[in-house]
Amino acid sequence: MKNITTIAIKEFKSYLSSPMAYVVSGIFLALTGFFFSISSATYFETSIRGFLGIGSILLLLLAAVLTMRLLAEERKLGTLELLLTAPLRDSEIILGKFFGSLGILAAMLVLTFYYPILLLIFGDPDIGPIITGYIGLLLLGCTALAVGLFASSLTSNQIVAAVVAGGILGALWFAGSAAGLLPTALAEIFNYLSLSTHFPDFMTGIIDTRSIIYYLSITALFLFLATRSLENSRWN
Repeated sequence: MKNITTIAIKEFKSYLSSPMAYVVSGIFLALTGFFFSISSATYFETSIRGFLGIGSILLLLLAAVLTMRLLAEERKLGTLELLLTAPLRDSEIILGKFFGSLGILAAMLVLTFYYPILLLIFGDPDIGPIITGYIGLLLLGCTALAVGLFASSLTSNQIVAAVVAGGILGALWFAGSAAGLLPTALAEIFNYLSLSTHFPDFMTGIIDTRSIIYYLSITALFLFLATRSLENSRWN
């Protein structure tokens, strides 16, 4: 656990020392703030649905940008070999980098707390959907970061890593849309595998354990795949 914490802190500090975290956070806050301010749900429902809708999509896109450098840059600079020869398990490297990027994502979400604070000051919002909405965003963000980390483990090119991550996340997000074109049995599978199918419940204040298990399972799967990819790099 100590090694994971050390790597996570190192990655978190590296984000803060580069402009990437500030640019990504700025884009996220600017766009979510804009859609929050123009959404009818903000004024007539005193809810953050306008923020959650665009926020979920932005998380997928920006997570690919946040994670594209995690392993791809190490491979390009030749420091991956040094990392692999250190007394660290591959799983510790992956989890450390994952939690480092998760720290930045969590900080981005904390900065959006002024949306519900404004609603509390000027209205009487239902707290339940606000809390579950943030839980859903965090779970979705974890999944997106895990996918991005896996993509970054495959290549030394950061742009390629971002494109691969975006492709996988796009396929998972729109899997439910393709369900209508498939036989019933396959449609149910595609619906369950779709990232977008599970998120609306969180927006309405519902915490479905099946959705939580789904997001955590997909996160664990891609972290496992990233670990296997890193192991393959060690032996090659």
